[in-house]
Amino acid sequence: MHLRKIITLVACLFVFGFSQAQKDVPRGWHLADPSTDSLYGISLNKAYQFLKDKNKSSQTITVAVLDGGIDTAHEDLINIMWHNAKEIPGNGIDDDKNGYADDIQGWNFLGNKDGGCLKRASDEKSRVYYRFKEKFLGKEIDTAQLNAEDKFQYNMWLRASTEMNVSSDDQMEITFLEIISKNLKKNDLLLQDEMGKKEYTINTVEDFEPKTKNGKEAKYNYLTAVKLLERESDETNTAIISELDEYAEGKREAIEAKTTAPKDYRAELVKDNYSDINDKFYGNNNVKGPDAQHGTHVAGIIGAQRKNNIGIDGVADNIKIMSVRTVPNGDEYDKDIALAIFYAVDNGAKVINMSFGKAFSPEKRWVDSAVKYAAAKDVLIVHAAGNESWNIDEKESFPTPVYLNTKTKAPNFITVGASSDPKIKGTLAADFSNYGKNNVDVFAPGVKIYSTLPGNQYGNESGTSMAAPVVTGIAALIRSNFPSLSAQQVKEVIEKSVFIPDTTVKCIKPGTKDEYIAFSELSKTGGIVNAYNAVAAASEMELNNQKNKNKKNKQ
Repeated sequence: MHLRKIITLVACLFVFGFSQAQKDVPRGWHLADPSTDSLYGISLNKAYQFLKDKNKSSQTITVAVLDGGIDTAHEDLINIMWHNAKEIPGNGIDDDKNGYADDIQGWNFLGNKDGGCLKRASDEKSRVYYRFKEKFLGKEIDTAQLNAEDKFQYNMWLRASTEMNVSSDDQMEITFLEIISKNLKKNDLLLQDEMGKKEYTINTVEDFEPKTKNGKEAKYNYLTAVKLLERESDETNTAIISELDEYAEGKREAIEAKTTAPKDYRAELVKDNYSDINDKFYGNNNVKGPDAQHGTHVAGIIGAQRKNNIGIDGVADNIKIMSVRTVPNGDEYDKDIALAIFYAVDNGAKVINMSFGKAFSPEKRWVDSAVKYAAAKDVLIVHAAGNESWNIDEKESFPTPVYLNTKTKAPNFITVGASSDPKIKGTLAADFSNYGKNNVDVFAPGVKIYSTLPGNQYGNESGTSMAAPVVTGIAALIRSNFPSLSAQQVKEVIEKSVFIPDTTVKCIKPGTKDEYIAFSELSKTGGIVNAYNAVAAASEMELNNQKNKNKKNKQ
């Protein structure tokens, strides 16, 4: 859910009137075929039929999910989770001598040796501002005398300092959040009392017939609020209110940080030497963490066990998912991201999913070194473009495949925007998605994607965070069935095989209400990933590679 955009929407709706409830969304629409199902999905069934017709035999590959944690015991994920065969579970010994004891299913870089887990983190803008404030504030800086790294950090600090001022929009958003949260909680308590249950879904409320006037008003007010917030019908009251409270707390902390340095939650709990990238053996093996909602949903999109007659089918089969906990509630840390990439590569991941991002990256050089390492080890990285409706050709968003010092681009890095469908949201591009003709490679379905949630639950989520794992799943499918293709070739196959929507299909520019744009202008390829086209192109590339190899052998 993208609360900043939604809160703004809600404010407008209170002024201009309520919107109609959205249509029901077909579960798994993102897997559909544009030609036969009339939905802009990825043609997954056709892809599997193609592989079957080609008598392809797949090999198991490992996919690393760098996220906030995964519910590894979920019924639809438990059988596809990665297990480190070199470790003996629970003995407290680093059996494989990789520096991480008992890393059975991955590693938690947001923890400490005592088993503690970091849940919250401040925003990177505030961290950057206060970290470099003494070094740069009030000083005359001659940028010509700075080395590349210091110049990068100085320009980043200047941008952070410019954005640190409290705006009227920030204040209005907090006020509005407080109003909507207060009303939600009031009506929630009334409904709990009227229905005689502490937890319930939106569907439950819709079916419920209150007997009292207060109950009827509570039902109407509650349903009005959650529909304006664009919550899904199977979401619970506790989850909705908890997420709203967490978002509001983060906003309040960000505003307070305008005048006071934010609390360093990470230093208090993790206790590593953050300034030293070589101090890397911190954390613990709790790969679920305190909030596994996001990561569990991402993991299910990629590879929830197929054809087991429960839950959902992920995009890829014959994979193992490695959980690397790296993303707190708040902005991730560059050091954790870099070390998580190194960890994933060293432990056999062939594809890495990164459904996160931020506007500042002071230690970009560390992340760059990890991306280069992944490229050298033939590992593909799939990254979500972000949910701010930004043109990231013009506005910085990290991580980025462009290396800081050389300005060259990583050949193993795909950036993914989120597409929708006119039948679902009235437009082809998700209204929240970042875009960029140069810096976004492809789009993939990312609106109302149905997948796994903690506690053997399932539900819809939206975001480029959901679009990236669709691409990761396709990449894993290719690497599993066409193992001779390199990471760079898999990227090439995915990009060259996109489905190009008809130019007459309605596409509203993200972040606007009625500004139309050609979908082709939102990304480098101008299209939506397509699994069928991708495996067909991979098959052709594999054949060409073999022909070229045979030709060389004859020479």
